[in-house]
Amino acid sequence: MIVDRQGRRFRNLRVSLTAACNYACTYCVPNGKRLVAAQDELSADALARGVAYLIEAAGIERLRITGGEPLVSTRLDPFLRQVSQLGLDDISLTTNGQLLERKLPLLVECGIRRLNVSLDTLDASAFRSIARGGDLASVLAGMEAAREAGMKIKVNMVPLRGQNLDQVLPLLDYCLERGFELRFIELMRMGHLARDPNAFNQQFVGLPELLELIGSRHQYVQADAPVDATAMRYAIPGAGHFGVIANESVPFCRTCSRLRLSSTGWLHGCLSSSNRHYVGDLLDKPRHQALPALQRLLVKALGDKQDLAFSGGVTVMKIIGG
Repeated sequence: MIVDRQGRRFRNLRVSLTAACNYACTYCVPNGKRLVAAQDELSADALARGVAYLIEAAGIERLRITGGEPLVSTRLDPFLRQVSQLGLDDISLTTNGQLLERKLPLLVECGIRRLNVSLDTLDASAFRSIARGGDLASVLAGMEAAREAGMKIKVNMVPLRGQNLDQVLPLLDYCLERGFELRFIELMRMGHLARDPNAFNQQFVGLPELLELIGSRHQYVQADAPVDATAMRYAIPGAGHFGVIANESVPFCRTCSRLRLSSTGWLHGCLSSSNRHYVGDLLDKPRHQALPALQRLLVKALGDKQDLAFSGGVTVMKIIGG
């Protein structure tokens, strides 16, 4: 087992099926141009083989399928069918929900039971302004269909000053009423926001302000969470739970267990590091050749992790898996 001096190891793998996305969210791509698939994206077979090798080489226990937007990828069907046979404890998927209702039968068939749906507002006008793509009604319909199918749903919201701060309480109430767990994600210093601190500071909303706002309507208590969880979790007695991924306010780098594999075959051990490690050429090799080389790269990727706190990164989150 590959473990660093802080006792961290890779348990959670996030695989980006494609860099393409049918949205162009303001905090992700400031120029408004939708991200498209990279020309050198790996096949579904190669990505699934990468997951299998990483399970053996690193002891991966949980897999999350991401993008870009994974539901737009033609790799989704074959990839899901292969990785569902690998014996993982948990396979989940992160989506913006735009195509969720259409793709739900495939997800159910392949054993997906947990979804993370990115949703920043319940106001249709603000939705169009932030996402710059899709429509709110389709997302809400997809979430309802997934709930009826028995899916466990977490909703991810990025609070942005001047854009959707007025939606914190409405979205929380919406989620509590439906049994969804809302997670507020503090804005991250990534991509253009890492290069423009003024833009970051103007929009950033931190944990203390969020809790004060929620406390104006709900009583809450802090709840238990797994040691390597990214979210601080809170219970609203008799109503449900919410969480805050407070990467700025309460850093969680000391316990991070996440590894990311991009659609083009690069391993990223840390979002705050510009280092990356190419494994695409290893995925065509037989197991006895690939695993030793892969383990050497995993040692490097684990060494890329921050000791204390996220310090920002120029990479765009969407292309390496959120």
